Amino acid sequence: MNFDQITEEAIEFRRELHQFPELSDEEFETSERIQRQLTALGIPFETGFAGTGVLGIIEGAHEGKTVGLRADIDALPIHEISGEPFSSKNEGVMHACGHDAHTSMLVAVGKVLMERRDEIHGTVLLIFQPAEEKSPTGGSQRMMDEGIFDGREPDVLIAQHVWPGLPVGQFGVMAGPVMGNSDRFKLVIRGSGGHASMPNDTVDAIIVGTQVVNALQTIVSRNADPFEPSVVTVGKFQAGSQHNVIAETAEIVGTIRTQSNETKEMVKERFHKIVNNVTEAMGASVDIEYLDGYPATINSEEWADQMHETISKLYGEAALPKVRPSLAGEDFGRFLLKYPGVYYWLGTSVGEGQKPLHNPSFRLNEDAFKYGIEAMSQGAIDTLGKLKAGQ
Repeated sequence: MNFDQITEEAIEFRRELHQFPELSDEEFETSERIQRQLTALGIPFETGFAGTGVLGIIEGAHEGKTVGLRADIDALPIHEISGEPFSSKNEGVMHACGHDAHTSMLVAVGKVLMERRDEIHGTVLLIFQPAEEKSPTGGSQRMMDEGIFDGREPDVLIAQHVWPGLPVGQFGVMAGPVMGNSDRFKLVIRGSGGHASMPNDTVDAIIVGTQVVNALQTIVSRNADPFEPSVVTVGKFQAGSQHNVIAETAEIVGTIRTQSNETKEMVKERFHKIVNNVTEAMGASVDIEYLDGYPATINSEEWADQMHETISKLYGEAALPKVRPSLAGEDFGRFLLKYPGVYYWLGTSVGEGQKPLHNPSFRLNEDAFKYGIEAMSQGAIDTLGKLKAGQ
């Protein structure tokens, strides 16, 4: 099988997955489709990790270390309006983050590596991870807790993510933090409702809530180091029922994104102080639910450099523009807390009209598949070669 055919089949499989997306922890058909692909390739696999996770195992022709390659397999609760002829057939569910592409490319990488086993010094693990979108719990920790790496500890882990901000043929590779800490919060402010004509007899939860929202913005503007990225976003503010009733309660939901753990702890501390003090000063009370989400995804310098070298040899330095980290959350960060590795971006821009990840009109450029498949398969071989040389 030639490389062009492998790429075409990967695109075909991606379109199949795209039509039948499944939410976190519900990826049953997706898991079955992956298993059928691996069976057809003769790749041994194990199942059941984190419910629907699959682990393919490729043994090279030579002894050596172990490298794990990860793809996430879940979709999002979004109604698709992309206009693609292979749009989602599952109402209200969409592959709006490219996980269908990650999964199909990893299967294709498996095809490539099976044909190049003579070049493999060691073992390659194909990790199909469920529930990446299920922050703050996710699927990576559960996979590890359930023994996915028992008896086959990876020496290095590698993952790639489609990136609409980069053109096809370019990659985002960097050492250190590449994705941010991703925390969530929910506030229920309790005031004292009453008639709109008599506010003096009430504690207006809406007024208290607006003051809390405004005060939270001072954390980034007045407490955070300007050179340390951080974001406090309120995504939902719900309160009130009638035009002539002062609200008794208000619900505020949002997210906090940071890059460094020091900034994360500072923002978290200031968040609690501000919320408690503002509500108390205005005569209200508050219930705070703060969820520590995914940790920052921090690449090992050694393996980021190795992936940079692999891509440079394949496509030249022009394929590796300087990029800045993102504050988006990524469950792969939990894998990297335990194992060294690298997470990089694959340029998939469709050009003019490109919508961002998680948008109901999100589309990706399938011309990027050949780059994603080749870079990841060569990266696995090169990484194992470097590990072998260092033994």
